[in-house]
Amino acid sequence: MNKQKNNTDPEKNTKDDQSVIGDDVENDREQGHWMKSRNGSNSTGASTSEWDDSRMLVPSSLELGTGSVDKYVISKQIVRMQEPRRLTPDDMDERRIVYPESKNRTLVNRFRDLRTKLLEASGGNNFTIVVSATNRGAGASFVSLNLAAAFAFDQSKTAVVIDCNLRDPSLHSTLDILPETGLTDFLDDPDFDIARILYPTGIPRLRLIPAGSRRETPSEFFTSFRMRQFLQAVRRRYPDRFIVLDTAPITESPDARILSELCDYAMLVVPHGRVTPNQIDQAAIAFNPQKFVGTVING
Repeated sequence: MNKQKNNTDPEKNTKDDQSVIGDDVENDREQGHWMKSRNGSNSTGASTSEWDDSRMLVPSSLELGTGSVDKYVISKQIVRMQEPRRLTPDDMDERRIVYPESKNRTLVNRFRDLRTKLLEASGGNNFTIVVSATNRGAGASFVSLNLAAAFAFDQSKTAVVIDCNLRDPSLHSTLDILPETGLTDFLDDPDFDIARILYPTGIPRLRLIPAGSRRETPSEFFTSFRMRQFLQAVRRRYPDRFIVLDTAPITESPDARILSELCDYAMLVVPHGRVTPNQIDQAAIAFNPQKFVGTVING
């Protein structure tokens, strides 16, 4: 399988403390052997003028109120989002990524149900959500990617999944992307253009922001003012976009707790039969109860 230089896509584009999520989803098989990337030429990407045209700041749906996102459906940003390469159904099945026509209806419906419950919690507005796990190998990356993919089912919505597991990033491998830059590069340089870290995934309306080249001291990146500013700007600029942050296990790193304070919601992935109820409780209480939406049992 040939490796080619990857080209980013300059795209255009309160709740209570009770759990609202309790779905079983299948195990995340961590597979990182699909390191094939797209052609690096600009001919397949959107033009710079299209990126510039998308910089018009629109109000957040959270500021405008429930249902306001309907005013912006099928926006210029969505229409102009291009995929230099599309993952085939076989590609999606191999990577265990949900898509509307998948034959694995059980898995598709579970993520649709998870998406619906989160939309009910948000009143239909866009949001940022941290996905963490009780322990390594629980499947947080699997849930993060598939949750983002489920939001992208809707042609009037877009999603971004951000790999915030700086110690062990995996999403770029699953999606066959060889990123040159990512989140930490953007946070480290005030003049860095966000278009350089938004990568097409091969899945319509879904973008990836990889971890980046600098992965030491992640808590320093995540506590920075630029990280807070970045998340607010991404959500407010695109009222039809849902942002999912894949993070390190809550029991192994403070990153998920730190990031959850910057986001609207937090969710915990629990491996079926591999942790005790007490371990689950200890992991859950690390989150702000006003932001914690519940657990996903993966297994």
